[in-house]
Amino acid sequence: MHDTPINYDVVRRHIRECNIKNIGKASIREIKRLINNIEKETGDQFVRMEMGVPGLVPPEVGINAEIEALKSGVAAIYPEIEGIAPLKKEAARFAKLFLDIDVDEACCVPTVGSMQGGFAAFITLARINKERDTTLLIDPGFPVHHQQHIVLGQKFESFDVYDFRGEKLRDKLESYFSKGNIHSVLYSNPNNPSWICFTDHELKIIGDLANKYNVVILEDLAYIGMDFRKDYSKPGVPPFQPTVAKYTENYILLISSSKAFSYAGQRVSCMFISNKIFHSKMPDLLRFYTTDNFGRAMIYGTIYALSAGTSHSAQYALAAMFKAVNDGTYNFIEVVREYGEKAKIMKKLFIDNGFHIVYDQDEGVPIADGFYFTFAYPGFSGEQLLEELLYYGISAIALSITGSQRSEGVRACVSLVKREQFPALEYRLKKFHEQHS
Repeated sequence: MHDTPINYDVVRRHIRECNIKNIGKASIREIKRLINNIEKETGDQFVRMEMGVPGLVPPEVGINAEIEALKSGVAAIYPEIEGIAPLKKEAARFAKLFLDIDVDEACCVPTVGSMQGGFAAFITLARINKERDTTLLIDPGFPVHHQQHIVLGQKFESFDVYDFRGEKLRDKLESYFSKGNIHSVLYSNPNNPSWICFTDHELKIIGDLANKYNVVILEDLAYIGMDFRKDYSKPGVPPFQPTVAKYTENYILLISSSKAFSYAGQRVSCMFISNKIFHSKMPDLLRFYTTDNFGRAMIYGTIYALSAGTSHSAQYALAAMFKAVNDGTYNFIEVVREYGEKAKIMKKLFIDNGFHIVYDQDEGVPIADGFYFTFAYPGFSGEQLLEELLYYGISAIALSITGSQRSEGVRACVSLVKREQFPALEYRLKKFHEQHS
């Protein structure tokens, strides 16, 4: 079947030239490069769903604040490693107004994107207790978190959470924690790539076990407030973004500007370390740092060694964006709601043409429409489906590279798909279904 929307021979040749044995196992960036090359030769535009890149315009309040900061001369000055005062103040306010938690300003630390925040946390947490040398990753998850552990030479374990929702999560986590080697747990909520969202019941389970076994929970809130089934947009008014921080003081939260504020290019985010963890004395840290205080070790040991701080001007941008949402003058949820609206339409196009949603429920309730969704087609593994869809001008990534055990699945990101591309997507999906049903 060579009657495909994108020239079959061109796609096939570019796949061969990638020198990747199984294109379905290619990284996100490798898929991006492949599609770029095919588009360049054919002139045909793909429906691009492989990259989790913001597809919206950044807020002017952030851009203007950064411009003013640059004009004032901050580019010539090293930023304080612990962060500028205005950002720390507004970050603490944001935590209170949108998550209903109290975090001291000192415990709010800017990082070069949440990726650096996670990297710094993995380094530091692996050194807090010489008896504990392993991170637990709740998958499916961002593939780079696996890669970061590999680069660091650190141990990690992982499991696909989909078959352990609700009360089943308790026994699954306890089976890891009880071994005594886990120092921390990482998950994203809402989840990249599946878009499942932990319920308060599940977050309480995680928090209770963190207290019982003295394990630190790393909660990646890159998509904060983007479970559009509830309205989390009003500062200081319930409902608040669900978080494990309501159930334990053993937490570090990672909140990024990339998706919520479409400010990905400036690589700035904030790490919220609980007051308890930040001020804790952990004697085993002295094996690697000049202090046994966790907060000081994190800032002046790990972050200093990684980057000596976060972009000075970008911190002013994030401070301004936090202030605007804290003051209620900018509603970031209403802006990013576009992702959910597009996902609803796109999921229907897939379902109408023989596909089904892979990760489809949160404790028996249909998942939200949001930044990502997962799909499969009968008779294909996710890796096979990913490759086959390239001939139809549709790109995504296989769930197998995310730690998922759902081998039939593919992850789609809606952010870069324009509404005017929906007819092309529908045509290509119909063509695919006709040729494979």
